Amino acid sequence: MGKTIFFTGAGTGLARGAAIGLAEQGHRIIATTELTAQKTDLLREVEEKGLDVEVFKLDITNERDRKQILAYDFDIFVANAAINEGGPLAEVPMDRFRALFEVNVFATLETVQLAAQQFMKKRSGKIIFMSSMAGISATPYVGPYTATKHAIEGIAQTLKNELEEFDVQVATINPGAYKTGFNDRAAEEKYKWYDEEHHLTSRESMKKQEEGLQDQFDPEDMIHKMIEVIPKDHHKFRIVHPQETEDQLKKTEQERWEMEALSQSKV
Repeated sequence: MGKTIFFTGAGTGLARGAAIGLAEQGHRIIATTELTAQKTDLLREVEEKGLDVEVFKLDITNERDRKQILAYDFDIFVANAAINEGGPLAEVPMDRFRALFEVNVFATLETVQLAAQQFMKKRSGKIIFMSSMAGISATPYVGPYTATKHAIEGIAQTLKNELEEFDVQVATINPGAYKTGFNDRAAEEKYKWYDEEHHLTSRESMKKQEEGLQDQFDPEDMIHKMIEVIPKDHHKFRIVHPQETEDQLKKTEQERWEMEALSQSKV
């Protein structure tokens, strides 16, 4: 039986691909986009494919936009909308840091609260937070985004326990590094404020870290995983994909227990 699935941030990337794929499987999709231009483009695609997808603009930081959620009845709420920006935490401008928290944490929770209260009343439903491998690990110069996803992990784990008595499921999906353009744009964004003459962090160090972006995964792989997991009645609380990313994160977590405050090579 098809389900009704509500997405935030479905204008681009993994969520857009998953929304279309789930619609092709017969699910009813409500796909919202941050910008009107994204709405227009997504509408064109779903109409060409003849899919049951309702598309409208929903900027999750806008209270009037968020209230639109209340007009819909759905089985699954996918909190995907997010922005990304990097930079050294010792020097990142705080307005940029706050901007990420405003979207990725505060506005995200505000949308989730609307969905959660609907689910609590009818005693069913599922909330999926699109987290990240960055919600579990920490990478130099990705600190602002990492901090927001660590916050989401704490919110999701707490909410899971609080909503169990209402028979509402909560889960996270934690993708590895996929080549959707999201990570590349974030890496570029910091150079709008970074000044090599003024800031102490070296450009060379940041550029070296960005070399890892050359080895990102094919997003179709993650989209297929999302299409598989999102409509399921039962699955793990945390879905990390691909498997090599899950293995890497488990290894990193174990290493954190033994990690020194300053590496031995610096002592």
